[in-house]
Amino acid sequence: MALNGKKIILAVSGSIAAYKAVYLTRLLVKAGAEVQVLMTDSAKAFVGPLTFATLSKRPVLTDVSAEDAWNNHVELGLWADLMLVAPATANTLARLAHGLCDNIVSAVYLSARCPVMLAPAMDVDMWHHPATRANVRTLLAYGNHLLPVGTGELASGLTGEGRLAEPEEIMAHLEAFFQPPHPSLAGHRVLVTAGPTYEGIDPVRFIGNRSSGKMGVAIAEVIAERGGEVVLVLGPSALKPEMPGLAVVRVETAQEMYDAAVAAFPSCQTAIMAAAVADYRPAEMAAQKIKKTGDTLTLTLVKNPDIAAALGQQKRPNQRLVGFALETNDAEANAQDKLRRKQMDFIVMNTLQDEGAGFGGDTNKVTIYTADNKSHHFQLSTKRKVAEDIVGVVLNG
Repeated sequence: MALNGKKIILAVSGSIAAYKAVYLTRLLVKAGAEVQVLMTDSAKAFVGPLTFATLSKRPVLTDVSAEDAWNNHVELGLWADLMLVAPATANTLARLAHGLCDNIVSAVYLSARCPVMLAPAMDVDMWHHPATRANVRTLLAYGNHLLPVGTGELASGLTGEGRLAEPEEIMAHLEAFFQPPHPSLAGHRVLVTAGPTYEGIDPVRFIGNRSSGKMGVAIAEVIAERGGEVVLVLGPSALKPEMPGLAVVRVETAQEMYDAAVAAFPSCQTAIMAAAVADYRPAEMAAQKIKKTGDTLTLTLVKNPDIAAALGQQKRPNQRLVGFALETNDAEANAQDKLRRKQMDFIVMNTLQDEGAGFGGDTNKVTIYTADNKSHHFQLSTKRKVAEDIVGVVLNG
């Protein structure tokens, strides 16, 4: 069993959902895990420490110090294989995001060298409040793992997102986390495009977009880490990926990216088109900097070559093509249409309507659609975790 012998810190904060943590403790112990429960002061108003101590067979820690004893939060942070905060209230998320070290949970969190999972629980309006969303993005950027919230009737009487995930669902996430390493991708050659393209107006100015290249680079790195061979065609990005199995081809324009991708694809089994390619370019690039001579400037734009469509036309039966669709409206319909038109096998859709998704940031939220009408929905996560999810579906699925 994946959890047998694992050392788990279960941090319980003050929510009516704390009763689920009792059952979760029982499931963890039954699975063979060693469980150390931490409780905030407000959590004790919902469930008594004695209940957790009885189930975990370990004293429950509720303070950094107790009478003449010192509960060493540093040692706990080194002891654990995983720290799970469940339920994680809005207050606790805020404290962890901002490093407020005034209780045993935040003290151990700041000392923990192990992975940290957060299982939020709060009312729907609290979950969607901009302050909570900002705290969640901060915690994800730190590398923490966020478990999806449930949807249903809440303690307030409202119905919506914010329920603590059921104990069985949390256990499934924990078991998946501790599964043996992913299947090797040795012998698999993958083309990945990443970053923006810049289309010159003159020697100084260009047409471009806000893509950082982080998503595509993360995908390339995950594949290389798992033994695959990657050709990364990277547009103008500040990122400088370097690792064994990863060959970087630097380009600037859409035409250069097209040429590099078309040249590399025949020797690859899979192509993942994560780059944000400019659809149009100036018909002519001025040889000298354009001087300001009037109140308006007219540019004539011409269409750039469609890289994904070209690869879809030349794709062999044993090759897979994965596209990306960043949408602002009618996201699913537009992504499905792009999937069919360009003869893709998968398309990864995200939308700027989802907070924390899109260009520039360290998080993303995606849905993957397949040519055989299946869909895979994922929660907001770090781009590294999203990359692992994408690779899992398109290469290991």
